[in-house]
Amino acid sequence: MASKQTILVTGGCGYIGSHTVLRLLESGYKVVVLDNLSNSSYESLRRVHKLYGISSSQDIPLETLIPFFKVDILDRAGLSTVFEAHPEISAVIHFAGRKAVGESYRIPLDYYHVNIAGTVTLLQVMEEYHVRNIVFSSSATVYGDPTIIPIPEECPIVASMSPYGRTKVFLEHIIKDLCTASKMKQQSLKDVESQDKDQNQPSKVWSAVLLRYFNPAGAHPSGIMGEDPQGIPNNLMPFLAQVAVGNLEKLSVFGNDYPTADGACIRDYLHVVDLAQGHVSALNKIEKEQAAGNRDCWAYNLGTGTGCSVFDMIKAFNKTVGRELPYVIAERRPGDVPNLTADPSLANRELNWKAEKTLDEMCADLWRWQRNNPHGYNTIHAAP
Repeated sequence: MASKQTILVTGGCGYIGSHTVLRLLESGYKVVVLDNLSNSSYESLRRVHKLYGISSSQDIPLETLIPFFKVDILDRAGLSTVFEAHPEISAVIHFAGRKAVGESYRIPLDYYHVNIAGTVTLLQVMEEYHVRNIVFSSSATVYGDPTIIPIPEECPIVASMSPYGRTKVFLEHIIKDLCTASKMKQQSLKDVESQDKDQNQPSKVWSAVLLRYFNPAGAHPSGIMGEDPQGIPNNLMPFLAQVAVGNLEKLSVFGNDYPTADGACIRDYLHVVDLAQGHVSALNKIEKEQAAGNRDCWAYNLGTGTGCSVFDMIKAFNKTVGRELPYVIAERRPGDVPNLTADPSLANRELNWKAEKTLDEMCADLWRWQRNNPHGYNTIHAAP
């Protein structure tokens, strides 16, 4: 996608989505956001607007800069309204969906319904409106309990342990199948070359990038944007930050008897700003491949390549806040595996993307956000 093309971001008010919206704007894209606000706040887009105004020295009204639609991805008519209103949309970055491993064990039908049925509905509407470029928010959970560390993309993705992880596995297969089927259909019509040469005619072949995130953490360095979980945080770093700011009493470490050096789970923690850039790099990949006449489905790990245990992260964040934060050892959680550390070398080579920010920066940015916003975005703010 060339600069100034329009990207639809589903789930664009969420943690990763809002940081990606800002990075897209900074990279010259136009952005439309769709979100049902079930686990996010419109205030995040107000913060994006503020930061973009500072960086660009432009005073553009929020509603003009970021058109917003309060729509659920299960709502086919609502999705159609978005594409009708913005026929210039050329690609979709798809974040929307349920995302908690633990919760997915308790309400698996909700996860399968929202994540799978919702995404299929989105894909059908995209096809109807001839928008056949998608960057999909996948997850390292697709690898289940991997046998190879660090994990390359060719590691099997058939053994994901949680319902949440299985939704990501199924959706990767659905998107791959869609790309393959569209390519076969186009080839059978023998008009791929003519379509590619006519830039005014949308190709009938899909292009997709599947981004397998490892563990996003941190916040925008300004302290203006960050992660704002609704209720008790599911993830380690926002939980630690809320303990540090006094919203929660202590952290629970879920298991200290894993087959790792200190008994705690190891994860690959990735700064959210680096992750946001990964989505811009994915769009660039699609653009570059299409310029060469290639349309396909590509999968990439987004991580640092360095694993840190839960105890490593506690120590790093303690150093940032200047005191020891209390924790207790609790039972293992369903779905947790000993080690998820990325091999990001394929993304380094093919996306020209690399995680740049350090663990210390991640902790400092998170603490700045939480200290400046002890109650997050304060969700009394309503959508327009």
